[in-house]
Amino acid sequence: MNRTGKTLLVLALVAVVAMAFRVSWNALRDVATATGADDTAALLYPFVVDGLMALALVATLVLTGDSRRFALRVLASYTLASLVLNYVHGLVPELHAKSVDWGRLADWDPANWALVLLATSLPVGSIYFGSDLVAKVLHHRPVDSAITEETVETTPNRSTSDLQESTPFPMSPVDVPPALPAPEAVEELPPVELSPVGAFAAESTRPRRATGRVPDVARSSRPVRTADQLLDEARSATADWPVEELTGEAIRKAVHTSAAKARVLRETLRAERTAMPDEAVA
Repeated sequence: MNRTGKTLLVLALVAVVAMAFRVSWNALRDVATATGADDTAALLYPFVVDGLMALALVATLVLTGDSRRFALRVLASYTLASLVLNYVHGLVPELHAKSVDWGRLADWDPANWALVLLATSLPVGSIYFGSDLVAKVLHHRPVDSAITEETVETTPNRSTSDLQESTPFPMSPVDVPPALPAPEAVEELPPVELSPVGAFAAESTRPRRATGRVPDVARSSRPVRTADQLLDEARSATADWPVEELTGEAIRKAVHTSAAKARVLRETLRAERTAMPDEAVA
């Protein structure tokens, strides 16, 4: 469509909107008069309602995202409110002759209270929502300009790693690996005997921390006993024990020694008990 066709379309739309506003203006003026507005307020009341609808429509064409959805909700709410008031104006003939009582838009009291509340709250809502829409439009930045500004601001800060093509790093001759010798030039090495895994423990190269001197409290106050002393104590403790009770655990508890030494004492004592009858017979 050329520029002339678009201009004619816009002019036709403006004419239709102006005629629709004139029809709605009559109904909204009578409703405002019925709710207690004077002549001047009743004359301006249609501009408050239908004017905010036009403002919300323009805001939806400019804003984007959540702001645009907010403008659409305002447009839908005020369109519905204007429709309800025009519908009431058509149902109540007394509004046309201005013979209806003040604050009386319906015979049923709950419906009348709701209609009066709707009619009187629209001017206050126009102040709030109109100011919010104008602020959103003034602070709105078009998408193209916002992207252009962000690109201009961030482009100088790009690093070399962000570029699509990076400069190859020159290789020095030192970095080139040496060529491997030919297979025939490699000398045969004698076979190496491998030790089985776990045959010896790997020596730790980590330095050990000095632990220092053991405190006297941690040391045992009991002197270290020799094997003969342990055997004598075990003989004295188990002199009246039968052979069946000569166990390693019992001997360990009796002489307070380790389990390994207790097993040695057990075998020694059992061997002595077994050899005693043979010596008595001889």
